[in-house]
Amino acid sequence: MDKIKVTLAVAVLIAAVSGFYYYEDQSLLLRVIGMLVAFGVSVTIMLQTEAGRTAWAFVRDSRTEIRKVVWPTRKETIQSTLLVMVMVTIVGIFLWLLDMFLGWAVQLLTGQGG
Repeated sequence: MDKIKVTLAVAVLIAAVSGFYYYEDQSLLLRVIGMLVAFGVSVTIMLQTEAGRTAWAFVRDSRTEIRKVVWPTRKETIQSTLLVMVMVTIVGIFLWLLDMFLGWAVQLLTGQGG
């Protein structure tokens, strides 16, 4: 029975998208409202299946976990960003100097250059 419900939910979505483009001469507002209603119907049908209930439980658990995250303060974010920028600059300069040295060494070994 779940497969039938999933198929019906997908069919509702496909019909909504098809209708959205088929009735392109109609008001955009009406087409968007139709899409939202069809999306709601599709989600309602999906929530009646085992896969839908599992997905909804995952969403609820994810929200719970996000609430547990300790987000950095503005000061910590700025300090981390500045540290990354400084390190990128230092590594860039180091690689540029290494490239210059290796280019000089290759010219010296091959006898090419002015």
